[in-house]
Amino acid sequence: MIKLLNGERKEATVLPENLKEHIGEQIQIHGSIYKIRKMRGFAFVLLRTARQVVQCIYSEEQAKFLLEELQEESCVKLSAEVAAEERSHTGYELRLISVEVLSKPEEASPIVINNKLVDTSLENLLNYRPVTLRNEKERAIFKIQEGITFGIRKFLQENRFTEIHTPKIVYSGAEGGANIFRIGYFGKEAYLAQSPQFYKQMMVGVYERVFEIAPVFRAEKHDTSRHLNEYTSVDFEMGYIDSFEEIMQTETAMLRAVMEYLEAYYTPELELLSVKLPKVAGIPVIRFVEAKELVAKEYHREIKDYEDFEPEEEKLLCEIMENKTGSEFVFVTHYPSKKRPFYAMESAENPEETESFDLLFRGLEITTGGQRIHSYREQLEKMKRREMNVELFESYLMMHKYGMPPHGGLGLGLERFTSRLLGQENVRRATLFPRDTGRLEP
Repeated sequence: MIKLLNGERKEATVLPENLKEHIGEQIQIHGSIYKIRKMRGFAFVLLRTARQVVQCIYSEEQAKFLLEELQEESCVKLSAEVAAEERSHTGYELRLISVEVLSKPEEASPIVINNKLVDTSLENLLNYRPVTLRNEKERAIFKIQEGITFGIRKFLQENRFTEIHTPKIVYSGAEGGANIFRIGYFGKEAYLAQSPQFYKQMMVGVYERVFEIAPVFRAEKHDTSRHLNEYTSVDFEMGYIDSFEEIMQTETAMLRAVMEYLEAYYTPELELLSVKLPKVAGIPVIRFVEAKELVAKEYHREIKDYEDFEPEEEKLLCEIMENKTGSEFVFVTHYPSKKRPFYAMESAENPEETESFDLLFRGLEITTGGQRIHSYREQLEKMKRREMNVELFESYLMMHKYGMPPHGGLGLGLERFTSRLLGQENVRRATLFPRDTGRLEP
């Protein structure tokens, strides 16, 4: 017999966000038993649903089952009366009537997850990730991260960007260097993509404005609180720009839109984690050399590296800028050409500098971007000056050879941004299942 599905589906149970509409009714609701607090003659049963924890009341008079039938982390369907209750912050309470136990855990959790915080080491937090993520505050991190990506996607689509999906197995690395994962590919050598850089530039020649939110891979042997070997990069690229300042303006508007989106749709998680959203009225801009000199002057520090920032300098610069401007963000521009990739456009004023920038947020670099070389001859000459094997980049140079508009873009590290937004010291806390130099599981 052939059965035809029409896509219509009726929820068998009431969604937690709709409970207030059912006061005075008997409803069904599903979830996992998060915590049981036994009192004299009754008990509070906390039910963890997809987004919130719902408080239920078990009483011997009303319930048609024994409290002992409930076990923490059991998956259940509950029948309950939704009763008005002025003393509750929700305005109602759920009085349990019956239960259908769908599954029970085979053993007790190795870590207590139903307190306000998971009181364990970062190592244990990550080792037992499928369990520890069930904690109310731990999972709120990734709802906020969801909100960040929703807000970014909404803003970019409203501003004529086309979403693309680029290969993660590539013929050559965008950034080059040693921090690249080599893999076997049917008898050939291939790499895991460090960035969608080449492809998003190519697609500017197709759609003018493109973006992608996807994983990238860096074989860096750093074992620090700010590095991951796989992370999610928010990339966009835009064509027909007059200067790289347009890219910074677009990111500023994007971040403002993200904060507004989080405030509108993620208030429960923001309040649960006591998150203070930054104001993005405007972001100060300072040149790289001037930033180095400012930090040296303000904190009486010797400049040891004129080609890059030390992590401590990033932190100190953010402190200075917040004190001077009130902004928790700062754009640093015109990085030395030596420290930027071969496709970075050099400044007309000073060829030793590039039309590029980093965005720092609360002491950490979260974005790198800038204008790219769009002229075939200029790109070829720069590659030759760097003694690169041009033949390895024929497919990349094809777009230059057949005409490209002035363009540029950026890459924002989603996990770094999330961790800074939530005031976390380690980026792994804002990563669902981190991959670093020592971790491949879970």
